Amino acid sequence: MALRRGAVQLSRLLQGCNSQQCTAAASRMFATASQNGVPVEVHNGGGNKRVVVTKDLPGDRWLQILIAAGCRVEVAQHLDVILDNATVKKLIGDKCDGVIGQLTEDWGAELFEALKAAGGTAYSNYAVGYNNVKVPEASKRGIAVGNTPGVLTETTAELAAALTFAAARRIVEADTFMRTGQYKGWLPTLFIGQLLQHKTVGIIGAGRIGAAYARMMVEGHKMDLVYFDPYPNKKLEEYIRKYSELLRHVGEPPVAVRRCKTVEEVLQEADICVMRSGPSMRQTTSQVQMMTQSAYMADYPTVQCGYRRCQCSLLPAQLVLPSGPRRGPAAVSDCANTVKAS
Repeated sequence: MALRRGAVQLSRLLQGCNSQQCTAAASRMFATASQNGVPVEVHNGGGNKRVVVTKDLPGDRWLQILIAAGCRVEVAQHLDVILDNATVKKLIGDKCDGVIGQLTEDWGAELFEALKAAGGTAYSNYAVGYNNVKVPEASKRGIAVGNTPGVLTETTAELAAALTFAAARRIVEADTFMRTGQYKGWLPTLFIGQLLQHKTVGIIGAGRIGAAYARMMVEGHKMDLVYFDPYPNKKLEEYIRKYSELLRHVGEPPVAVRRCKTVEEVLQEADICVMRSGPSMRQTTSQVQMMTQSAYMADYPTVQCGYRRCQCSLLPAQLVLPSGPRRGPAAVSDCANTVKAS
């Protein structure tokens, strides 16, 4: 009944609109249903291709594209944050042409076999990475696999920049200081942090995300760049050199870029250092000790405690980095393990 009412509303709404308006309108119309006991939102119920989406996705452009291609789109509304294989198989059911899934799901032989048995020919991972996808198992069954490469480059770089600013200006420590009732009034030395303008930013791993972050810091704060990577990033180096020429042309101090031969060299020179997380990129205690007392370190997408004497792993919300010698009431803690925002 709900599907019938939705179809009637949709047909009325589509009368007199152009194709683009129709697709956008259709993406906003949906009915509720159940697929083998799993609640779903059904978009374009009359579509001739059934596509299952295991989680709500942001925006509606993806939905418009599927509807324009004549797909019936069923978006799971299950309350579990991470769906197990049994639930995903229920969603696939007996007839399914394709699935958009999540990196938290185990897409191996079991799920690809269920998708093939339902007539499926395509699976798309809603992620840049696809460590959760056994591509050979999909290939054995003639199922094409897609992902979303490159779409999170600037997003991740901006998060690294946000963590950098929060650390340099001691935002998390100051927030905790305020929430715990310790603030009594303004003081000249209270959580002033460090100025990033014209300092040196270090990048360990200058790939897509590292290079995007470097550009943000160089362009926005006129920072010099030192980086370590087994492979020179000539494009990044050339960009910064040309940017430096522009600064010189308008009477501003130029910026510099240099590829270091070792990680240690970056740590010794950088005022703020960002690295790509992973076992091969973890820094030892002796390496971190090479950094100056006022230097900061951030590790993305998982963040390491920035206090240079501490090697604990922290969630981004707990990130606290050093600010040099502590003064008065600003001395909340040396490590975020004891400074967690409430």
